[in-house]
Amino acid sequence: MDKNSYQQVLGFLATPPLWKHTLFGLSQFDFPKDILITDPAAIPDFPYSILGKRMESAFEALINISADYEVLASNIQIHTNKITVGELDFLLKSISRNQQYHVELVYKFYVYDPSIKKELERWIGPNRKDSLLQKVKKLKEKQFPLLYKHETIDYLSAFQVNPKKLKQEVCFKANLFLPKLLKQLETGEINPECIAGYWIHSENFCGEEYEKYWFYSPKKQQWPVHPQYAENWHSYEVIKKQVDYFIGCKRSPLLWMKKNESEFELFFVVWW
Repeated sequence: MDKNSYQQVLGFLATPPLWKHTLFGLSQFDFPKDILITDPAAIPDFPYSILGKRMESAFEALINISADYEVLASNIQIHTNKITVGELDFLLKSISRNQQYHVELVYKFYVYDPSIKKELERWIGPNRKDSLLQKVKKLKEKQFPLLYKHETIDYLSAFQVNPKKLKQEVCFKANLFLPKLLKQLETGEINPECIAGYWIHSENFCGEEYEKYWFYSPKKQQWPVHPQYAENWHSYEVIKKQVDYFIGCKRSPLLWMKKNESEFELFFVVWW
C-alpha cells in the first residue's frame, strides 16, 4: 500500500464542498457520507503524480467503497477523427435512486485577493495562473456540454447510457486561504468550512514572528494531506531559504507550521 495515497484519500474526504446545493447554475454532487475506510490497504496505489489526477483516483476509490454508488465509467476520452476533443470524469449510478450521473471533479486551492474589485473574482490560484470563475466558465462552456456532442452520444451507447437521462453535477472541493488579517468571508455564497488557512506576502515571513516554530513545505501532490503526517520538520532558518528560492522562481509555496504536537497552521507565502 502507498501510504501517500491513503493520506491523500483522507485529505480528500475531509475537504468540504466549495458550495452547498447550487451556485453558478452548477449543482453540487452530494458526496456520500456513509464511507468508512476500515482497511487502508483497500486504497489502491495512485499511478499519477499530478494532484488533479490523484484526486480523481481518490474520488473513484471512495465511490467504490460507498454502498449506494457504482462507477459506470471514468476518464472517458471523446475523440473526433482520432483527435481528443474532451474528457468526461465520471459516470455514476445511484442504486437507491436508480439514477445515473455525469460528475465532473474539481479539487482546488484558492487564495482570496481583496484588491480585485468583484467579490467572486477574488478567488485565484496562489500563483495567479487560474481562478474560480475561469474554472466555472470551463465547466459550463466545455466540460458539461461535451456530454451532448454526437461523438459522446455514440460512445456512451456502448455503456447503455442515454445522456439525456443523466443528471450533471460537479464535485467541487476546495481549500481556501484568506489574507492573514481577514477573519471572515464577506459573502454567504462560498462555504466558510473550506477556509483552511491564510496567506502572507514574502516580506512578512520574518523571523520575529515565526522563528520559534517548525515548518514543512509539502510538494503539491501532498497539499491535501493533514500536517500530522509530515516526517521531517525544519527550523525557520532552513525553511526561509526554501521559501526565498520559490519566491525567486515566482512560485508561492504552501507551508505547514507546527506550533506544538497537536496544533498546526497552513499558509501560503505569495510572490506577488
